[in-house]
Amino acid sequence: MKIRYAAKTDVGMKRTHNEDYFSLIEDEQLFMVADGMGGHASGEVASKMAAETISEFYERTRKDEEATWPYKMDRSLSYIENRLVCSIKLANLRIFETSLRDIRYKGMGTTIVTVMVCGDKIYVGHVGDSRAYRVREGEIVQLTRDHSLLEDYKEAKPDMTEEEERNFPHKNVITRALGMRETVQVDIRGFQVKSGDVYVLCSDGLSGMINDAQIRDLTLGAPTLERAVAELVDMANRAGGTDNITTLLLQCVEP
Repeated sequence: MKIRYAAKTDVGMKRTHNEDYFSLIEDEQLFMVADGMGGHASGEVASKMAAETISEFYERTRKDEEATWPYKMDRSLSYIENRLVCSIKLANLRIFETSLRDIRYKGMGTTIVTVMVCGDKIYVGHVGDSRAYRVREGEIVQLTRDHSLLEDYKEAKPDMTEEEERNFPHKNVITRALGMRETVQVDIRGFQVKSGDVYVLCSDGLSGMINDAQIRDLTLGAPTLERAVAELVDMANRAGGTDNITTLLLQCVEP
């Protein structure tokens, strides 16, 4: 698959600094969006550290196939999935240990959502409430499940109304993030790719401000991916921009 991509991050309308971070490893066709948290700007340290740790792990394991991995292989996952999960777990450990060593970074953490394209398959690994969507043939589907109190509550109460969801008092509380504990569970799934698919990675500064239908319409309606990411960020800011906003779009097209 030939891949086109574009990304944009913005501080939003209410925050004074940007704790979001996006990155990519072109050789691996791996894309990442992280949303940091923690006082005194330590969130931006955590989100950048996550992306850099993942990149370093891929660099090391690409050059040295005999390199020792810090975690055992999960036999239920493929090599590709194991490599991605291991890199995210390593990022979690590095953030956690840094937060213990340095008082400036106490309590810091970050969400992470990653997408890796490999042939005609795509692998989505994530921790937290940063999301991945797929826009295909006019339809949008969320490929990740938020690790949040709201999602846990919705599972326990499947008949929850939209009004109850809007008024849920703890909707921004996440139950899983990198750096919260020494170990972390990474959700990973594989999907078949179709030519023309557009994948949207974003922090909750986007998904919390505009709905899925608006994300779909702007993604499909813009003449270029660069224009689409700019319009998505602009719409989130017009809706209030209460958080940092980051979105990364990638389109898969058969050459």
